[in-house]
Amino acid sequence: MSVAAYCIFCYRQIGTSGPATKTHLPWNDISNGMCLFISLLYKLDSMESFKKHIFFLGRLCRTFQRTCILLYVLIYIEEISTPCKKKSFYSTNRSVTVKMLINNNFGFICFLVKEQFSTFDGEDHECALWLLLKRSQSEDKEVRLQAVQDLANNSHWHDYQYCTVAQTCDQRTAIGLARSKDIDLRFFLPPPPLPKIKNDYPIEDELRLLLVSLPQTGLDPCVQYFTSLALRESSQTLAAQRGGLWCFGGNGLPYCETLSKIPSETVELFCLQALVQHSKVSSHCDKIEAKGGLQLLQRIYQLRKDSAKIQRNIIRIIGNMALDERLHSSIVRAGWVSVLAEVMKSPHVIQSSHASRALANLDRDTVKEKYPDGVYVLHPQYRSSQPIRADILFVHGLLGAAFKTWRQQDIDQRLDKKASEGEEDYSQCWPKTWLASDCPALRIISVEYDTHLSDWKAKCPVEAHRKSIAYRSNELLDKLRAAGIGDRPLVWVSHSMGGLLVKKMLVDASKNPEMDKIVNNTRGIIFYSVPHHGSQLAEYSINARYLLFPSVEVKELSKDSPALKELNDDFLSFAKDKKFSVLSFAETLPTHIGSMIKLHVVPLESAKLGIGDLIPVDVNHLNICKPKKKDAFLYQRTLKFIQDVLAQEI
Repeated sequence: MSVAAYCIFCYRQIGTSGPATKTHLPWNDISNGMCLFISLLYKLDSMESFKKHIFFLGRLCRTFQRTCILLYVLIYIEEISTPCKKKSFYSTNRSVTVKMLINNNFGFICFLVKEQFSTFDGEDHECALWLLLKRSQSEDKEVRLQAVQDLANNSHWHDYQYCTVAQTCDQRTAIGLARSKDIDLRFFLPPPPLPKIKNDYPIEDELRLLLVSLPQTGLDPCVQYFTSLALRESSQTLAAQRGGLWCFGGNGLPYCETLSKIPSETVELFCLQALVQHSKVSSHCDKIEAKGGLQLLQRIYQLRKDSAKIQRNIIRIIGNMALDERLHSSIVRAGWVSVLAEVMKSPHVIQSSHASRALANLDRDTVKEKYPDGVYVLHPQYRSSQPIRADILFVHGLLGAAFKTWRQQDIDQRLDKKASEGEEDYSQCWPKTWLASDCPALRIISVEYDTHLSDWKAKCPVEAHRKSIAYRSNELLDKLRAAGIGDRPLVWVSHSMGGLLVKKMLVDASKNPEMDKIVNNTRGIIFYSVPHHGSQLAEYSINARYLLFPSVEVKELSKDSPALKELNDDFLSFAKDKKFSVLSFAETLPTHIGSMIKLHVVPLESAKLGIGDLIPVDVNHLNICKPKKKDAFLYQRTLKFIQDVLAQEI
């Protein structure tokens, strides 16, 4: 290793060591000690001597300020070496290193000297970076936030200055930069190097060991179920690798084609899904961190660049762990800030929104809310000076999701060539793109929960109970309060069964004093084809093979169900009193379900709530919440309703 490379290595270690010592050290004391060190450094004549004194510098850094000590040294090197350009000092490797370090840190040297000597004549722009870094650690929050914003918005930094920030900024500043829009990724150090793998199948083994190390008794039944499923499948894979297990069937791996070709990615996914369940339990997050889980997840993330699903599950785990502020330092040290900052730039809304949630949970400087599993902020995903005036909450329906339900209507290129020409403007999630641009003062949130038409698949033993509207209501209300829903004026937007869930949540909240804010701050509700009086889907499920085992969700949608009637009556009784503004859309076209069924999922009479406006639209059940384009009636009428009910706020 060259002297230059070695010095850079040591400098990097010093710059990224622990927090700086707060004790004030007089300039004279520092300078006297440094003069001795400089004289030693200047007279070095061998690589071994150079190494010894570099380590001496490391010991000094434990006593003095971490990076400052090296830079004070460089001030004296500059004074000694400048008049002696013809000396042999400039003909050695160490001179190249010293000159480079002086050049790269001249701004900080100016800053330090200006701090000590008011008569120092240095150019302000050379000191700007270090002044901002100092301000980013200010006790004054406004000064701190402005400094981070100025760092992020300056596009004229040099490469070495980005590197300097990456090495010297504190945890809070790094997170703030990661949550800044259009941030330059050079502000972040890459994830730390991971130990080299020593065998052919380390990931599955390590994941299995991590799962085994987590609590196995007294668990939530669903956590226990997913864990046992993952361990069973990973055991099958391990046996196949080591001795010839020929596996067919099972709830997890469908088959293992050969003994030499094992779908390890599938096993990893099962294990990660189990870890997602564990990461919802705070005490289990502590165990995951203590067992090196953050580093293991980092390795899997880097190895599985080709699997968006695996990476998404990993970031979901990080987002859950970030709910616990005690783990923030560990998450940062494991290199996740740079990864999340990069994923935030993803063109795929699902990936970027998972990263946005994780960073929001890490950012305690500007975000007071916490976003539990399944609660995603679509806007604003970055730090912004724009004050938030109100909240919009999107709740999907049967077979929906937090993002795909709210995409722009899919374009049939064969039928609409003109529309397909503008496909690059296609919105994967219109609330995130269209609504955010039209109403920037809104916080837009979308929630996600699992739904199924059929119970063909093996499921968690208590999943049937958890799929009920009553259970989901209690679960989501707790999550929404943690996310600050109810602290601002609120508009609900729901599709299909999601509308029933919204009504149930409002009814439950009206009976709970701790949830009063949610009811009192509700300004309006939008229903897209909500089956207030039941759906034909439940009737078809009796005879249709596709719905041989109809799910709990489908059963609850039975036409003229007593439970639905009771829910509707309860909702109307207090909704009229609260004078909620309500807008309902109803489908008029049938929907294809599978290859055999074509039906009108929510007839016009079932979509009629009894209060507010009802607007029939010539679309099917799936497209009722997917406008064809931004100037389409569906979106424009939705936008007008939101703007009208929140006129005072926005």
